[in-house]
Amino acid sequence: MFTLSLARPRQTVVRPGLFHRLSAFSALARQRRALARLDDARLADIGLTRHEALTEAARPAWDAPDHWRG
Repeated sequence: MFTLSLARPRQTVVRPGLFHRLSAFSALARQRRALARLDDARLADIGLTRHEALTEAARPAWDAPDHWRG
């Protein structure tokens, strides 16, 4: 006999593991250091001022954007 179930399987929320989070925070810190090293012409290309770049670069790695938090 064949039974057809139309119920959808439960969706599980996958939270990133510790290694993934540490790796992401490390990458963010690296990107912020690189941002601080850009010259004024490169900052102008991406629409940032020196002050904005240095302010962002000074943020700690764990101060991640809101969309990173799950």
